[in-house]
Amino acid sequence: MLTRYLPIFVILSIIAEILGTVGGFGSSVFFVPMASYFMDFQTVLGITALFHLSSNITKIGFFRKGFDKKLMLYLGIPAVLFVAIGAFLSKYANPEMLTTILGVFLVAFALLFLISKNLKVGASKKNAVIGGTLSGLFAGLLGTGGAIRGATMSAFDLNKEKFIATSAIIDLGIDLSRSIVYTYNGYVHWHDMYLIPILIVVSIVGTYLGKKVLDRITQAQFKRFVLFLLLGVGLATILFNTV
Repeated sequence: MLTRYLPIFVILSIIAEILGTVGGFGSSVFFVPMASYFMDFQTVLGITALFHLSSNITKIGFFRKGFDKKLMLYLGIPAVLFVAIGAFLSKYANPEMLTTILGVFLVAFALLFLISKNLKVGASKKNAVIGGTLSGLFAGLLGTGGAIRGATMSAFDLNKEKFIATSAIIDLGIDLSRSIVYTYNGYVHWHDMYLIPILIVVSIVGTYLGKKVLDRITQAQFKRFVLFLLLGVGLATILFNTV
């Protein structure tokens, strides 16, 4: 099925990378539900982890003006540890159930921040550790935890470049960890490896275009748009998974 619709898949992947770069959540929050229409959920997890490795290396290259070392440690270390736990547990979960949970999570997250416009996570070490733990666990189980990490990091008032660079470095550790577990679980298949060079190009093009968009609009304006988009993706994921 994917070979037949490969051009559509590539275009949607570029859009996911652009939105993930500009919104600060990472592309997986869009890529995972989109890719789930073309392949089974466990394969999506494996492909997403490998795709994200190149995506985050690209982001670090484009947004290399600095990163927050303390936040990287307090949020990043628990995220890397718990993503391995979540990735291991994903082997024993029902893929359809995980897809539904992903859709519900996206809808709940979007509605929470759309309704409570001034909602912010407190900027503390404790919340950084909690946010890292939850984002890692969700990333391992569902393939995406960037929305939780983005919500946590937003409390620390980082500039756009530092925000994205710090998030990308944390995500890089997450992807290295879960890639090992997903490969052990059998989610990474040799017949899907032709997608990797394609997705490397997608990550470069999408990140470059995302950076251009960021240079022209405010983060606040686009994040509101992203929240509406997350709501739509979540609803579509739930709908198509129950049909």
